[in-house]
Amino acid sequence: MDPTTIIPAFVTLFVVIDPIGLAPLFAALTQGMTDAQRRSIAIRSCLTAIGILLVFTFFGEAVLGFVGISFPAFRIAGGVLLFLTALDMLFNRRQERREDQADEPQVDDPSVFPLAIPLIAGPGSIATMILLAGEAEGATGLAVSIAIMIAVVFLGFLLFLMAGPLERLLGKTGINVVTRLLGMLLAALSVQFILDGLASFGLGGA
Repeated sequence: MDPTTIIPAFVTLFVVIDPIGLAPLFAALTQGMTDAQRRSIAIRSCLTAIGILLVFTFFGEAVLGFVGISFPAFRIAGGVLLFLTALDMLFNRRQERREDQADEPQVDDPSVFPLAIPLIAGPGSIATMILLAGEAEGATGLAVSIAIMIAVVFLGFLLFLMAGPLERLLGKTGINVVTRLLGMLLAALSVQFILDGLASFGLGGA
């Protein structure tokens, strides 16, 4: 990878993954959890996302092609799953489930879904990594692309660690309001995923 493309590649991945935008969402998804639980979820979600992005970096379209899945279909599926999460946030179902399970050792774990995928390792970031890998020149260029991806995800991890102070700052009422607002944004984002996927199918058939 040419040195002049490193910054554009970083900016592209940073915008696509949007770690700043994910920080308040992480706080909403982990509402009521301890700092230790949040730290554990942040670690698992980031490591899982890195693993998923590495798979697509090395194998790319072959992975989806092997199981007969196109990128538009992948985007639509991610949008549907994200919409279900948005409904939970809008109607506070996650918090109700936590209260019902207060006496049980297990609690909802959003580390794999929706944090790792599709929020961190979503259609956009997967497609970006495939493109960066395709443009990389040799093993060095590929290693630089991977390093850029890890750096962006690590920034997201650092912002996730600020979820506790953010929740304390906003308070329970503030977090509830933010959760519902983010739920609306997530719903809109999920619909956009679906529309983009449908548009891609339409373009492909044109």
